[in-house]
Amino acid sequence: MKRLLMLLLATIAVTALPAAAAPADPRVTAAVQAWKTEPLYVDPEFAAVADVQPMLEVIRGAKVPVYVAVAPTGEWFAEKGDAALLAGWLAHANAKPGLYVVMDRNITSGVEHELAAYAPGRAWARDSDQALSAQLSEYLADVRVGDRYDAEPARTTPYKREPRPEPEPERFTIGKAIGNGVGGGVLGLLGGALLAGVVVAVAALTGRGGKS
Repeated sequence: MKRLLMLLLATIAVTALPAAAAPADPRVTAAVQAWKTEPLYVDPEFAAVADVQPMLEVIRGAKVPVYVAVAPTGEWFAEKGDAALLAGWLAHANAKPGLYVVMDRNITSGVEHELAAYAPGRAWARDSDQALSAQLSEYLADVRVGDRYDAEPARTTPYKREPRPEPEPERFTIGKAIGNGVGGGVLGLLGGALLAGVVVAVAALTGRGGKS
């Protein structure tokens, strides 16, 4: 019931607000509120699996400012499975430069926001039992910092999906008709007619022989 309510609120918010704005998604609102005191937000759904103190130690030891949200994401939420888009909404709502990370069980996604750095778009846990702090540590180990990276705002709009072109209808040919079974049916009818003719002819010959 809680997930359904979150989905409904997030969908309404994304539809109502301009594309460049961070939507009033309950996960975004809760994370930004939590980040006022600690750079880590844990959704109640993940409270039992998040090792909070070790995660905070990893975050504090990072090369750049890091904001982490341990929260559910997926195709059924407003971001439609695009966790990087959710991270972008979080970044704009928080309005501070840094690396914004979304963790959903065994998948870690992140985006750079107004930060001259590079971070992997997505990373997976080594196994289902790997602690979130270990997953976060491995993810942050791949972060690169330097002037060669552009400090750009994080993305807040979905990627444009190109429509698939509709295939043109195939032209009818005898060869295709035979291949699709139509010709086979016609040949079957012709064969049946020929066989019937043979039977009639044999019957006629037999009848004549009987009369003589």
